[in-house]
Amino acid sequence: MNWIKQVFSRARESGELSEEIHAHLEEKIEELVANGMSREEASTAARREFGNVTLVEEDSRAIWRWAGVENFLMDVRYGLRILRKSPGFTVVAVLTLALGIGANTAIFSAVNAVLLRPLPFHDPQQVMVVWHTPPQKSFPGVDKFVVSPANYLDWQRENHVFSQMSAMGFGSFNVTGLGQPESVQGRGVSADFFPMLGVSPIAGRGFVAQDDQPGQSKVVVTSYSFATSHFGDVQNALGKTIKLDDKDYAVIGVMPPKFDFPFQAALWVPNAWTDTERAVRGNHSYIVLARLKPGVHKTQAQAEMDTISSRLAQQYASDDAGWGALVLPVRDLVIGSIGPALLVLMGAVSFVLLIACTNVANLMLAKTLGRRKELAIRSILGASRGRVMRQVLIETILLSVIGGALAFLLAHFVVRAIAAFLGDQLALGIEIGLDGWVLAFTFTISILTGVLAGLTPGWHLTKTNLNDSLKQGLGKTSTDSGGLRVRSVLVVSEVALSLVLLIGAGLMIRTLYFLRTADPGIDPHNVLTVPLAISQTKYAAGQPQANFYESTLELVRTLPGVVAAGAVDSVPLQGGSTQPAQVEGQPIQAMADQPEVPVRQISPGYLTSMRIPLEQGRDFTNADNAGAPRVLLVSEAFAKRFWPQDNAVGKHVGLTFYPGQSFVVVAVVGNVKMDGLGSTRPVESIYGAMLQNPETQSVLTIRTAVPPTSLTSAVKAAVHRVDADEPVIGVLTMEDIVDQSLAQQRLSMILLATFAGLALLLAAVGIYGVQAYAVKHRVQEIGIRMALGAQQRDVFRLVVGQGFRLTALGIFIGLVAALGLTRLMSSQLYELSPNDPVTFATVAIVLAVVAMAACYIPSLRATRVDPMIALRNE
Repeated sequence: MNWIKQVFSRARESGELSEEIHAHLEEKIEELVANGMSREEASTAARREFGNVTLVEEDSRAIWRWAGVENFLMDVRYGLRILRKSPGFTVVAVLTLALGIGANTAIFSAVNAVLLRPLPFHDPQQVMVVWHTPPQKSFPGVDKFVVSPANYLDWQRENHVFSQMSAMGFGSFNVTGLGQPESVQGRGVSADFFPMLGVSPIAGRGFVAQDDQPGQSKVVVTSYSFATSHFGDVQNALGKTIKLDDKDYAVIGVMPPKFDFPFQAALWVPNAWTDTERAVRGNHSYIVLARLKPGVHKTQAQAEMDTISSRLAQQYASDDAGWGALVLPVRDLVIGSIGPALLVLMGAVSFVLLIACTNVANLMLAKTLGRRKELAIRSILGASRGRVMRQVLIETILLSVIGGALAFLLAHFVVRAIAAFLGDQLALGIEIGLDGWVLAFTFTISILTGVLAGLTPGWHLTKTNLNDSLKQGLGKTSTDSGGLRVRSVLVVSEVALSLVLLIGAGLMIRTLYFLRTADPGIDPHNVLTVPLAISQTKYAAGQPQANFYESTLELVRTLPGVVAAGAVDSVPLQGGSTQPAQVEGQPIQAMADQPEVPVRQISPGYLTSMRIPLEQGRDFTNADNAGAPRVLLVSEAFAKRFWPQDNAVGKHVGLTFYPGQSFVVVAVVGNVKMDGLGSTRPVESIYGAMLQNPETQSVLTIRTAVPPTSLTSAVKAAVHRVDADEPVIGVLTMEDIVDQSLAQQRLSMILLATFAGLALLLAAVGIYGVQAYAVKHRVQEIGIRMALGAQQRDVFRLVVGQGFRLTALGIFIGLVAALGLTRLMSSQLYELSPNDPVTFATVAIVLAVVAMAACYIPSLRATRVDPMIALRNE
């Protein structure tokens, strides 16, 4: 640590060195005086023998081991003085870099949290998700599917590559007896779920094999937030009894804070399958997680699961023929479709940073060209090219570090917006924010940015002719054609990079527009959706459940402002049940070969409330109850696929999950997008009568003549008049649901458009700077042209033409680059080619117009050059 002390005590150490050298000199003088010389002669002789005192001091300092550090600090101090003398330049450069670095910091914070940060499991890289791969003839375009209990148990028993395997189901629980009734996200899991993840409760215990057997006492493990919000403390929660769907469960454990895997789960209960449930092979409803054995790679696991799937397909051909298995890392489940979008955004902000670097390099080049004489004198006095380059790099690094500090503060606000958009789309409660890794990234990228921004001006200065540089300011030379060429190359690069970003933003804007204007098959305006989850204990399957919905809807329809009301088990755009069907007129097929179609259970009034057109036949009525013949509605796409030449009304359909029942088609209705607005093909769907096949979970759909949210309290009161313990939460308008389905595309569009706008601004500033620089250094040429008869319009065209050539070259290079890079966005686009000509042409025109606008002021200045003054200055 002594060298650190020496660095910061430089003045004292230098003083002591100087005193010591002068003491030696004085000692020599005294010795010569003692030998008979006069003091003047002795002083001259001593200095001649000792040598130049100043040079000796410099040579002595050079051998100190901290001389390099001292020189570096000297350069830093000098760089700060230079920046302080040019406040305008410093502010512009710092803000430019802050915007570029801040954008990268914000997006990296999301990439770090979602893609890089280890999951809160033990050895998370060993945890896999094992999906089914469905037969493509039944599920065209679907590459993975959930798993049935029987197939999961076969996988668990027959595999040799996984040490543990667990199945988890999805649902919600009605929690009562703890105050206001509420609906809470819950997960049914097998007993080894927590051990397989390597996560243990912080209080109590997890599940054991006995808990996973039917008929045992019901137990539940809660999340940390549920325990603290309902019981005040995790220890207080242990042993408490809570009612879930009117059944008593004992709390046996509490999970660590922030553990809510998967998808914001608050409660976990054992699956406890009965023998009947364990034998189900055709009904797929569980996600399977598995931990690889030590030394086993994912490819080995995939090969074994392929072998097992082939064997099951032969052994249970009616259910498993055509079904395979797909092994993927658990992170794929956690990030979903967000990962590709984040990588696209990371690429976009990298372009913004490159543009910012280019702009600062352009500014720095102009500034350093004004210091050519100073740097040339340094070189003549012995400064090496490396020392000159280092001085320039230190100045740009200082700018970028200051910009990085400002960027870290600015990124805080962008990160909050990203976290708000992405939080609900992750399977794990991942916190997106600024942490030590993000700070390290910001510091590192700041240093690299400074180096990148300083390389071009520094390199150009080391190549400058010293004689020409020394003539600067003497009236001998005022131009630097090499500098202008370099700045022109930088501007072309800015334009090309900006064009790529603008095209990406344009594609996302058009995608969002197409999604917004896509016909979902319903009218989402003025519709209130009210999720309900009734207790199976209180309301037995069949007529009691049907009576609940019938009574609730009757009360809701009487509310002032209600135009129509119905119910459905899953609202459009949010997915739902997909089931195999046997269609009249088609060959009899095993379930594995039957077409799979979305099946929704709806009540009378649902079509009217959602304004789904009735193309043929009749709507359901209250007469279509449990005692009436089984009836169905089918979508227009379903009718066209299976009965293209016949009338669908009166045809029969068999649903495999309702064995022994034949359903009569009583109507054909319009096509509705079930899974999202991004679906590009008509949905072949079936609607069953809810009063014949009621569900424990459904959603009321209420069309209103007044703002939908104004009826929320009245609807809740109507539901509670039927059942005071029924929780009513998660009430949304249908427009809110449409907006939620577009959240990821909207975030990508907003961020890309913001980054592209920033890039466009930086490119415009760069073009303006180059043109202004060119005009300044072509004053004599312009004066001569005007003296020889050139008109103002000729000069204007000359300067604009130079800017146009640079812009055109940049646009050409950008178009070529965009043709390849936009293909990476294919998965993010809807009904749009990644090389969409309309977007490419529009963006190119916009960029050209902005570039010409940036050339206007320098061109105007050029027309106002006085030929006499220009020639006299030279």
